[in-house]
Amino acid sequence: MIMPESRIRNAYGLAQERYAALGVDTETAMARLRKVALSLHCWQGDDVRGFENPDGPLGGGIAATGNYPGKARTPEELRADLDLVYRLLPGTHRLNLHAIYLEADRRVERNAIEPRHFAAWKDWAKANRRGLDFNPTCFSHPKSADGFTLSHRDAGIRKFWVEHCIASRRIGEYFGMELGTPAVTNIWIPDGYKDSPADRRAPRERLRDSLDAILAEKLDRRCVLDAVEPKLFGIGSESYVAGSMDFYLAYALRRNILLTLDSGHFHPTESVADKLSSLLIFMDELLLHVSRGVRWDSDHVVAFNDDLQAIAQEIVRNDALERVHIGLDYFDASINRVAAWTIGARNTLRALLMALLEPQTMLRQFELEGDLTSRLALQEELKSMPLGAVWDYYCQQESVPVGMDCMQVIREYEKKELAGR
Repeated sequence: MIMPESRIRNAYGLAQERYAALGVDTETAMARLRKVALSLHCWQGDDVRGFENPDGPLGGGIAATGNYPGKARTPEELRADLDLVYRLLPGTHRLNLHAIYLEADRRVERNAIEPRHFAAWKDWAKANRRGLDFNPTCFSHPKSADGFTLSHRDAGIRKFWVEHCIASRRIGEYFGMELGTPAVTNIWIPDGYKDSPADRRAPRERLRDSLDAILAEKLDRRCVLDAVEPKLFGIGSESYVAGSMDFYLAYALRRNILLTLDSGHFHPTESVADKLSSLLIFMDELLLHVSRGVRWDSDHVVAFNDDLQAIAQEIVRNDALERVHIGLDYFDASINRVAAWTIGARNTLRALLMALLEPQTMLRQFELEGDLTSRLALQEELKSMPLGAVWDYYCQQESVPVGMDCMQVIREYEKKELAGR
């Protein structure tokens, strides 16, 4: 049932007054949110299969659970699904591609991929005024079957993956040149051991050397931004990961590249939000992969929970909306995939709006005065402020569905398009 516009405006007017009493300008908050471009992950729409070998097995600790009908089977279907998602999101957003989403009339080995294999994605992005980000795909391949890639003991296998990552950087640069916005090119590898290794150092030395070879070619930072993504553990690497947080943090600082923080890559009791202020003191930019780990790195659809809100708060409190590249990373095949994209992305935007509506001046003044009682009281009062009314109004102003109206659009699309796949 579509909510009347007058009711949305009236509710917003009351919310605007309540926030103004705390010194918060809701119009300014919405204006800042309009400038945020999330990078949606292409792999939600087809369960991380890609178009290189869509019927092949997943590897590298990747697992998509569920068999809900409607999975995208072709690039055209995937782009059509994405087009709908973007129409349901306020603002203008990006797309994050993996290398296995190439388009070619014959099999292309990963170390031989070229910009021409992604020309259709570039044309689609340009037509829709969207930026593209990119990732080498260092999993689901015979040369990664034993769980090692850039840190592999076999020099020939390492060379293959180095060449793949070099090719991926050049594709990222191509996107940046063609679209006029830098492509964040992010390296994640599955390398690790299920049980405790005898030698923790040697794989990391090999990984360092591989990364040095990958980054040896200096590319224009106006076109491509390099990033490395750490992980605490994964399926098949429960006891040891070569690309750990400590390793990649040191490497990123030494090489002046971006560090990626995936909110599902840490211990369930470890706060990604708490890391942001420390890292932003020493690093110019960061990449976030917003996900939701449940007990392990299970990449659930992003929920509007305390963890997400804390991440958004730290980005805003550190005045880092222009310094933190925000991407999504989850895949759920147990529910409608278009809905999963939409729900997670809208939750992320809603959390950022909530953070932008926080009365930072008042909270910090209480803290500076040592009035921690008032600080706590205000923090608790904010939990029942009318965020929803501002969010609904923002969606209305951006000409996207409000509330559950999204599901009406998605269900119609499911009947018309997804059910026939």
